[in-house]
Amino acid sequence: MPQPLIILPDPPPPPAGVGLIAGAGRLPIIVARGLGASGYLVHGLGLAGLYERELPDLCVSFREVGLLRIGSWGKTLRRLGVNHAIMVGHVDKARLMHNRFRLVRHVPDLRTMVAWYKHVRHDRRSHALLAAIADELDRCGVQLLDSTMPIRDELSSAGVMTHREPSADQQADIDFVWPIFSEMLTLDIGQAIAVRDRDVIAVEAVEGTDRMIERVGQLCRAPGWTLCKGARSGHDRRADVPTVGTTTIEKIHAAGGRCLALAAGDVIMIDKSDMLALADRLGVAVVGVTIGGA
Repeated sequence: MPQPLIILPDPPPPPAGVGLIAGAGRLPIIVARGLGASGYLVHGLGLAGLYERELPDLCVSFREVGLLRIGSWGKTLRRLGVNHAIMVGHVDKARLMHNRFRLVRHVPDLRTMVAWYKHVRHDRRSHALLAAIADELDRCGVQLLDSTMPIRDELSSAGVMTHREPSADQQADIDFVWPIFSEMLTLDIGQAIAVRDRDVIAVEAVEGTDRMIERVGQLCRAPGWTLCKGARSGHDRRADVPTVGTTTIEKIHAAGGRCLALAAGDVIMIDKSDMLALADRLGVAVVGVTIGGA
C-alpha cells in the first residue's frame, strides 16, 4: 500500500542556520555547498566514522556525533539555535543487518531506544527508520526538511540527458518494464530493476543498487541491458532519496549495461554534469522517464 502523503515544512529564509546530519559519500558535500550558495549557515553533524573529511570546512560549525545518539543530534542543534535540518548520506543498512550485535558498538541514547521500541523493532524498512528519527528530532524542536531543497539542479530531468540516445531495443525495454517497475515501487521491495529483451533480469533488494548491478553482470553475459531506478511510492524526501553518480555509470558499463532510465525528478544525480559526460564517453544512454509512462 502507498504510504500517506507527508507534508514537509517550508525551509526558513536565509541566512538562517540549517543543520546538516551527514552520513557517508559525496551527497552531504553537495548539499552543504548548495545550502551555502543559497545563503544558509550550515551547522554540520557528522556521523562518526562515516562523513567525508572535507565536510567540516564547508560548515560554520561542526561536531561528530554517534549514529545511535538521536537525542544528542537534536540537543546540539537546538543549543545552536537551529530549528531545521537536512539528513543525507549513506549508511550501509545491509552491513548493519548482517550482524545485529554490531549495533552494540554504538551505545544508543534514551531517545534512540524509545524510538526503536515505539517505531522500528517490528519494521526496519528505511521509511520506518526515517519516521522514527524525524519524530524524535521534532520532539527536540528540530524539523527535517526536504533533502533535495538545496540541490534541485542535481535531480533527474525528463527526456534524454546524454548525447547518446537509447537504442530502439533499449527504448522498447523501458516501455515494457516501466509499468511493472511502477507497480513494484508501490510494494516497497526495491528501487531499481534491470531488463533486457523485455525480460526482467534482477530486482533490487536490501543489497543496494551497486551490488545489484554486479549481480546483473553475472546473470546476463550479453551487453546492452537497461537499469531503471526510481523512488518508492509516497517516498519521504526528508532522507534516503535514491541517488546515482559516476560510480553507478562505471559499474553499469563494467557489467554490460548500456542504458540507465531514471524516474524524472525523483533521483539525485551526484555531480550530474560529470556523470553525464562519463556516460557519453562510455556509451551509456541516460534518460529521464516521466511518472506514468516512458
